[in-house]
Amino acid sequence: MIKSFSKINLFLNVLKKTKNGLHNIQSSVMLLNLHDKINIKNSNKDEIKFVGRFAKNINKNTNSISKTLSALRKHNLINKKIKYKITINKNIPVFGGLGGGTSNAAFLVKYFLKNNINNKLLTIFEKIVGSDFRLFFFTQSYQQSLKNIFKFKKNYLLYFVLIYPNINCSTKEIYSKIEKINAPLKSSILKISSKNKFIELIKSQNNDLQTIVEKKHEKIKKILNFIQLQKNCLFSRMTGSGSVCFGAFLNKKSSSQGLKVIKKKFPSYWCILTKSI
Repeated sequence: MIKSFSKINLFLNVLKKTKNGLHNIQSSVMLLNLHDKINIKNSNKDEIKFVGRFAKNINKNTNSISKTLSALRKHNLINKKIKYKITINKNIPVFGGLGGGTSNAAFLVKYFLKNNINNKLLTIFEKIVGSDFRLFFFTQSYQQSLKNIFKFKKNYLLYFVLIYPNINCSTKEIYSKIEKINAPLKSSILKISSKNKFIELIKSQNNDLQTIVEKKHEKIKKILNFIQLQKNCLFSRMTGSGSVCFGAFLNKKSSSQGLKVIKKKFPSYWCILTKSI
């Protein structure tokens, strides 16, 4: 069984577009203990099956797994004659900003290539699967731009309460509504060696996509404001292009208390406690 970990954007700055038309971004990213489970077996024919709570919104014919499997064969990275039955238990919300689909592709590649992947292969797969493909090769990283991602020398343990408000956000649609472009972050986040200083810098930033989603879905702002009111909550924010909202906490006790209150307030929403890895 392969654990396919989700990611969270602690902040996200939208910069100018690159030559290929994509917006450059800066972000601090952590992988979370929340993960999908992937099982692979040899078979007479290829069969890709999605199960679990968040399986229903996935295209069964064209998805990150089918695209990855096809690319692995096209580039002679795996035996073309061997077929597989791949079952993915979807614990990560789809269209929530947690990168579940890209994570599935990344951890499938890691499995087949035994973690032996170079920059050329990363470029191939990010074109096929998504620009956030590289993020899943670092447990905690600073994305200086789409192409430049740096591993933190020191990992920080943070706890997160996640809420998925039953809204599917299209990344393409959200980015198409960007009007304001920010200047690059001047602070050298990679040089920070203190957890307190790291948190203070993160708190001073924002998710530039958040206001776009809030305008379309008013309840996002209400959820984030309520999360922020919880005792010992460091900050609340939306991850990626949404719609998953989160509150960050320093310890399990505070986050567990926050989870109880938030679940009571929003009983119809998926809500869990997880942590950085």
